[in-house]
Amino acid sequence: MAAVLLLAVSWQVAVDGPLLGLDRSVRAAVRSSHRDHPSALLDHLGHLLSDLGDGALAVPVLLAAGVLAARWWRRAGAARWWLPLPVAASTAALIPLLVVPAKAAFARPGPLGDPLLPGQWGWFPSGHTATAAFSYGVAALLLARAAGARTGRWLTVGAVASALGVGAGLVWSSFHWLLDVVASWCLAAVVLWVLDRWLPRPGT
Repeated sequence: MAAVLLLAVSWQVAVDGPLLGLDRSVRAAVRSSHRDHPSALLDHLGHLLSDLGDGALAVPVLLAAGVLAARWWRRAGAARWWLPLPVAASTAALIPLLVVPAKAAFARPGPLGDPLLPGQWGWFPSGHTATAAFSYGVAALLLARAAGARTGRWLTVGAVASALGVGAGLVWSSFHWLLDVVASWCLAAVVLWVLDRWLPRPGT
């Protein structure tokens, strides 16, 4: 479902299709809310949530989780206990490899309406959302493999909440269109689904 939605959204962005009306409606609602109910607290929260998708924060969390997961896997008796290390490093490298070419190819202007400058990447898909969803999602996946069921559930909830929060903060702060964020959520969901089925479980 995530793959189908990603293809549909990408197609609509490429052809400037009617689905982009959803973006304009959400953008209008956000502007109206800012105008009718100004809140410095919500604006500050939106920026804070957006910053959770900054690579300077999310990628170190991912790499640290890879190191910790390797220790947990080794303690759990996994034969390939070192596997979380290359998985975390590969994920950190994969994010720009997937997102940057797409931004350049679609060259979508942002919600503020400023035209793209020569050599500037577009806004689709959202890099901050992808960075958060990939980094926190893979970190939770690696750690949950060797954690108890309860801890694994909390790790999953934390990763999902972080990805959703970053997307909401970006839309609220007018840094991205809604569909930019949705595309990155879908992209991360596909990659995490594949990784979840490929990664072994310690002790199996």
